Amino acid sequence: MAADGARSRFGNLGQRGGGSSNSSPSSSPKLGGGKNRTPPQHKRQTNAPSSPGTKHQQLKQASSSPGHSFKKVTLTKPTFCHHCTDFIWGLGGFQCEVCNFMSHEKCLKHVKTLCACMASSLVRVPVSHCFRSPGHYKKKFCAVCRKHLEESLALRCEVCELHVHSDCVLFACSDCRQCHHGGQQDHDTYHHHWREGNFSSSARCEVCKKTCGSSEVLSGMRCEWCGIQAHASCYIVIKHECTFGRLRDMVLPPNCVRLHSRNFSKMHCFRISESLQTEQDDDNELDGITQGSVKDTTTSADSSKQSLKIYDGHDAVKRNQPRTISVPRIAKSEEVVEAALRSYYIPDDPQDYELQTLTHQTLVCDDIINRNGAAEDSKTTSVFKEAEAWIIKAKPKDREVIKVYLGWMKVGVAYISIPVGRENTVQTVIQEVLLQLGRQKESLENFRLVEVFMGSKQVQRRVLLIDELILDVLQDIRKTSIRQMNQTRFYIEENQKSEILIHILISGLPPLLTAEEYINLLKEHLDIKEHLVSVVPTYSPQGAVVLEISCFSEAERIFMLVKDTTVNNKPLTGVIISQILHEKLPQSTCPLLVFVNPKSGGLKGRDLLYSFRKLLNPHQVFELTNGGPLPGFHAFAHVPYFRVLVCGGDGTVGWVLGALEEIRHKLACTEPSIAVLPLGTGNDLGRVLRWGAGYSGEDPYSILIAVDEAENVLMDRWTILLDAQEVVESMENGISEPEPPKIVQMNNYCGIGIDAELSLDFHQAREIEPGKFNSRFHNKGVYVRAGLQKLSHNRNLHKDLKLQVDQQEIELPNIEGLIFLNIPSWGSGADLWGSDNDNRYGKPRIDDGLLEVVGVTGVVHMGQVQGGLRSGIRIAQGSYFRVTLLKPIPVQVDGEPWIQPPGQIIISAAGPKVHMLKKSKQKQKKTSSSSKDSKVDSVTVNDNGS
Repeated sequence: MAADGARSRFGNLGQRGGGSSNSSPSSSPKLGGGKNRTPPQHKRQTNAPSSPGTKHQQLKQASSSPGHSFKKVTLTKPTFCHHCTDFIWGLGGFQCEVCNFMSHEKCLKHVKTLCACMASSLVRVPVSHCFRSPGHYKKKFCAVCRKHLEESLALRCEVCELHVHSDCVLFACSDCRQCHHGGQQDHDTYHHHWREGNFSSSARCEVCKKTCGSSEVLSGMRCEWCGIQAHASCYIVIKHECTFGRLRDMVLPPNCVRLHSRNFSKMHCFRISESLQTEQDDDNELDGITQGSVKDTTTSADSSKQSLKIYDGHDAVKRNQPRTISVPRIAKSEEVVEAALRSYYIPDDPQDYELQTLTHQTLVCDDIINRNGAAEDSKTTSVFKEAEAWIIKAKPKDREVIKVYLGWMKVGVAYISIPVGRENTVQTVIQEVLLQLGRQKESLENFRLVEVFMGSKQVQRRVLLIDELILDVLQDIRKTSIRQMNQTRFYIEENQKSEILIHILISGLPPLLTAEEYINLLKEHLDIKEHLVSVVPTYSPQGAVVLEISCFSEAERIFMLVKDTTVNNKPLTGVIISQILHEKLPQSTCPLLVFVNPKSGGLKGRDLLYSFRKLLNPHQVFELTNGGPLPGFHAFAHVPYFRVLVCGGDGTVGWVLGALEEIRHKLACTEPSIAVLPLGTGNDLGRVLRWGAGYSGEDPYSILIAVDEAENVLMDRWTILLDAQEVVESMENGISEPEPPKIVQMNNYCGIGIDAELSLDFHQAREIEPGKFNSRFHNKGVYVRAGLQKLSHNRNLHKDLKLQVDQQEIELPNIEGLIFLNIPSWGSGADLWGSDNDNRYGKPRIDDGLLEVVGVTGVVHMGQVQGGLRSGIRIAQGSYFRVTLLKPIPVQVDGEPWIQPPGQIIISAAGPKVHMLKKSKQKQKKTSSSSKDSKVDSVTVNDNGS
């Protein structure tokens, strides 16, 4: 993707950004106040005649077709209407020459969807998109050109449902969801965020209850917060306020999240993997240079046509990124200018522009020269001559009309139109705006005029100087890029000095240092400035600190420097943390904190990350490979009540539970309930809590509903003390000293002997070739092969260890493996304890404060247990265990194996029980029906009842 054309005017703001524009048919919340719900029409700035073209074309560009340039075309393949989604019978239809919108003739007067060149007029607050690396997406449509994405590379936003071709992304509107604010927003209501198309063809309209989706065309509107769907002609009657639908109690409201992001990219703000960002930037740069013109460079075999390279300004020339148009060899100049503007999705009057041949003189000369060989007043007879390349130039004007948007000021209109002339400066514009608002008595020093460029990857701002001439500002923008002018707005804002405070969590530091030691360490490696940076050693035991930074540039410098910094040969990790305004959370809200391990379950973890970011607020979804669980718990530290969803294997769940135990005392909600979405191989904890044997592509929305309806249960956790008798040689003085004891936490089970040995073999094989372990089926196959190699083992484990349960010695039978169970599921769902009644022991439960001790005689016995033919050998049930190892033996805890030297292993209860969420049986029955239909129905019922 090409770099933003604004760089020459705004400077490099810390990231290569893709250009954006006002050309996506998808829309953000509707502009302005009052009762007018109709999308505002673009008004000409002069009284110039209408766009040239055929008489029939002018007739069809009616006011009821917002911004479209419809032309009757002959259909050569099956085509569907983008308004009613019905098949267009016959050979004739009407197509917009800008955005490819197709329509029946009877539907033309009913079209409400804006043309791609007009879509920016619907943007309420410009918010840039967060694109991932290009890929291929089936059954999706481009939001700019409205064509299928299947045949070419495309980009999708990680936060909203925007899909766009790689070569259309420059013209995608900066209308992403607003998931946080920077301190200026002080209202508690939120508007629907509408996006066109790309949803189920069975979706029902919220207003008329008829089908509004389509798999054939880009059609229908959907709110990306609450999920309600409607026809493009129906959604305008839905009330503005959004209540977040069925997930309202789980969603973190955007007005409760504050983040001073300015120069940080959306990838950084939402903690999206850096590897994805690097790939994307590299690919997009290539796309902007090569693919950007592939779509347009298709030359016609018709000898009566010619292809022309068109640049929209100096920036496109510098980057060598032209658009190619095909026009008749003998064409009027205004027709060619109109085609050039149309290729850049510019809705302005063609008579305000001129094409010039691309020469050095063109780039340095500001005067408009008619290079078509004819005088300006004789355009009706002028003939356009072919040249190597052409550049669009705006004709200079003595007077123009600019729209000044009112920023975050509390008024009932979206913008005010201000006529400006050669003598008008920024100061006079501010005076005129205040006059129209009835605030002329207020001091001009309390206001500023801001130029905002709405780039697709970054919205850039520049505060205009009070004495700048407005027409000069407009001329400079147009010289840089005509497209950029179409993506630029002017905002009047109050000069409020808001407190800037950026929080960055830095982990990977040595643990248990003092605040002064951490400051000195960060001074040495990051050169932090103490007058701008405060170091809070909140998580000293975990080797992490929180930096509170009061300067944007200093925060950006530190964040970028952390990526390449190591301390004691350990790389540092920096994560930007948003501030959750817990006092503004509604009383009924219990936000869901989501942790996803993208390395679990093949690529399903990454797909779930994308889905949960769309369904919830991205600020409540955390990727565990980027800083672990600590950033998520720190962000939610002051939230009075929240729940947690962990997506990963049993090891991932143990990781999160361990982190929670360490920092529980720092949380306002000390005992959050935890749900599990199993992505690993065994997933025994997920089975016990009814979340299933493993994620197999269920609808993420249905998963969130199930979490909301799950019941709270308690579960024991256990501490394992590993006290080896081996001695280690001290590195400092060379004296042999006993190895210090180690402590690990157990949630599911602990295995000693053959069970742990198989896990160790699997673990070592995965470390050698990690790329092959991306499916549950392959992983289990590796376990089977490892087991077959152990068939000849002898049953002599009872000779190599001693067991004591609740202070009593236990005589062990001839076994090869000893397993301590906390949950009634082992080895991918096997019932090792068995279901037979035994008066010696109580019925196992996950919250009874007891562990069950079971023995297995070897690999064959384990296989019989897996097949349900046998159960294990019941040995004991108790709450305190001491195991004495007489020689090195494999040990595994919750799937993490190692070789344990001779010594003592002590297992005891680990403090308070943890709160887990168990999926309700009633919900399991409901999910047998169509998840998509249930989603629509549930959203409809809740919204009507609100």
